[in-house]
Amino acid sequence: KPTGNETVLPAVSGMKIERDGNRRWLVVSKPAKDLYPSVREFWQETGFILLTDSPETGIMETDWAENRAKIPQDIIRRTIGKVFDSLYSTGERDKFRTRLEVNSKGETEVYITHRGASEELTGTDKSQTVWANRPNDPELEAEFLARLMQRLGYTETAARASVGQKSTVAANAPSRLKKDKQPRLEFASNFDRAWREVGVGLDRSNFTVEDRDRSKGIYYVRFVNTNDLSPESKSFFSNLFSKTSADDLKKAKRYRVHVKDVEGNVTVTVQDEKGANELGETAVQILTLLDQQVGR
Repeated sequence: KPTGNETVLPAVSGMKIERDGNRRWLVVSKPAKDLYPSVREFWQETGFILLTDSPETGIMETDWAENRAKIPQDIIRRTIGKVFDSLYSTGERDKFRTRLEVNSKGETEVYITHRGASEELTGTDKSQTVWANRPNDPELEAEFLARLMQRLGYTETAARASVGQKSTVAANAPSRLKKDKQPRLEFASNFDRAWREVGVGLDRSNFTVEDRDRSKGIYYVRFVNTNDLSPESKSFFSNLFSKTSADDLKKAKRYRVHVKDVEGNVTVTVQDEKGANELGETAVQILTLLDQQVGR
């Protein structure tokens, strides 16, 4: 493994890793529309099926795949993202969302976010299993960023050196959740950082991001309030691999997540689809989900 004193060459012109604490993302001096096909091919070549493939929004998301990394000895079975094999079950599954974002300099930022699930025993005699969420893994996200860099031209050594090791200095938690008359997140940072944190928070919390407008500071999202679902459909949230019914999908209402900077004071609020401020429980739910991801 490279040490901190080594110079690892070659670097690839126009591509670099940025980081903030354990948050890492790739910056490429190339238009998002030109970079998108290569990123799509990367996931397909790695063995994932893409459930979301949207060049218009710059978002792609894989299907759940078994974590093959925990199966020893066989190289094929160690590969994350290959097809399922019931003879070799690790009890863990992963899915990844990739988002291509154009920054204020016109560069393309690439974010990879992870969602994990693990099989847990349940029932009085522990004879049944359910799939439950497990925490996002920043190091697994970094691993796939390094692999993507190789796909785009880096050597393996240079890619892993660029991504680096887990930071021992966590990013300062930059937000505070306020639940008063106007529920909001207050950020002790600039707009660029708040926009990035909200984007990653939406990705990790599995919101459906339909569109976004950085110039206006708005993410257009769909969100399902679990209070609107039938008792049968609520089981979807403990059975991660089920599908909601058409009726329940209709209950995924449209909202705007608004990032606003006024003289260095950055706030995040929730609006309805017409742009009116949301002041009740739904706004608090959405902001709470985002607050749980900020700075992680």
